[in-house]
Amino acid sequence: MVFLPQGFPAGAQLPDVVVELGEVFAAAGYELSLVGGPVRDLFLGRASPDLDFTTDARPDEIIAAVAGFADAHWDIGRDFGTIGVRKGPDTLEITTYRAEAYDPSSRKPQVRFGSSLEDDLVRRDFTVNAMALRLPSFELVDPHGGVRDLFAQQLRTPATPQESFSDDPLRMMRAARFASQLGLEIADPVREAMTDMAARIEIVSAERIREELVKLICGRYPRTGVDVMVATGLAAIVLPEIPALKLTTDEHHRHKDVYGHSLQVLEQSMDLETEHDGAVPGPDFILRFAALMHDVGKPKTRRFERGSVSFRHHDVVGAKLTRKRMQALKFDKATTRAVSHLVELHMRFYGYGDQGWSDSAVRRYVTDAGDQLQRLHRLTRSDVTTRNKKKAARLARAYDDLEQRITELQQQEELDKVRPDLNGEQIMQLLGISPGPAVGRAYKFLLEHRMEHGPVSQDEAAQLLKEWAAKNL
Repeated sequence: MVFLPQGFPAGAQLPDVVVELGEVFAAAGYELSLVGGPVRDLFLGRASPDLDFTTDARPDEIIAAVAGFADAHWDIGRDFGTIGVRKGPDTLEITTYRAEAYDPSSRKPQVRFGSSLEDDLVRRDFTVNAMALRLPSFELVDPHGGVRDLFAQQLRTPATPQESFSDDPLRMMRAARFASQLGLEIADPVREAMTDMAARIEIVSAERIREELVKLICGRYPRTGVDVMVATGLAAIVLPEIPALKLTTDEHHRHKDVYGHSLQVLEQSMDLETEHDGAVPGPDFILRFAALMHDVGKPKTRRFERGSVSFRHHDVVGAKLTRKRMQALKFDKATTRAVSHLVELHMRFYGYGDQGWSDSAVRRYVTDAGDQLQRLHRLTRSDVTTRNKKKAARLARAYDDLEQRITELQQQEELDKVRPDLNGEQIMQLLGISPGPAVGRAYKFLLEHRMEHGPVSQDEAAQLLKEWAAKNL
């Protein structure tokens, strides 16, 4: 590691490979600067996960310059001026100075290479990311006051916000993301431009929007980021189910503010994330997003009946809405399935404290939750936002009791591996039948019996199966 000279925060340092790369480019006659997030993070006192560089060298010249230095390189981003380099354990991205703009009808940036660092910096998204460190001299280049804005916790753009968001509308999502990740306050002119230009986000691909949304939800202050999206109108386009929650609040206050409640559940779910060796390490997107989306079925299911309001089956409706939105944002199937499953199950616990559950009901709860059980525990606990301390304490005790019963049954019966006491092959052999629907019906019967009564011996299971088959096959 190389420590930076006076003028930088005490203890600020960079990996040796950064200086080495600067010397390689200087020897080849090219400029090179560390740029963007890594420079910003130096002033925040944290290590950056990325090492991004900018240079006056064109892509072919970059490849020639790193020959003999890099262990490997790839040019998948060549059309955008970017060459990837691997040196030992480090991955570096080197991009030619550039300016880019969006055609109003296109989702893809039109790339133009530039000739100076200053011109490159002015096209970047925000002033806190428009700083560069010339290499190998360590000269800080900050023409737009990025350091000033960083310490003032302000988010501003190098050019006018209108120019910046016209060049790349995704920057409006990034503004909300930086509010979540860094706690920066969005400057009034930037917020106004986001509000005026929110509709322009529609030309950005779903994949790029998804990536920003994930980073926002996984930030330190996701509630702030979501509020920004809703207030500026971005959420109405990107995640319309969330601003719709505001419409669920009625002027007579016959039920809680669903939008505010959902954001509180999101924050409370974060408090229940565990350390890296725990059951749900944070930041956990699946848990957090399920917390945010858990009540999105309420607007469609709200009914006023006899002076009160109901939201029957909002869990099922909400799961469908969540699945549809995540599919539109091109989330992978596993993540979509996990989040929508949690939304569907989030009401299952209620009533446990009043009625109690049989062992059968506890088994079904665990089996239906499957590999999402630990997240479901946390989502259910997070969903308690009542100001009534007695009610909150009663619900907490009830869920403590349910978790204890789950633990005891898991120890006795291995609930995570609930299966019928006989497998398909044994069923066919006992009944003398071939593969087909009858085997599935028999399997389902044995599984239902296992759920209701717990495990039995194989001899008992065989007798039960024969009795069932005599009446049903």
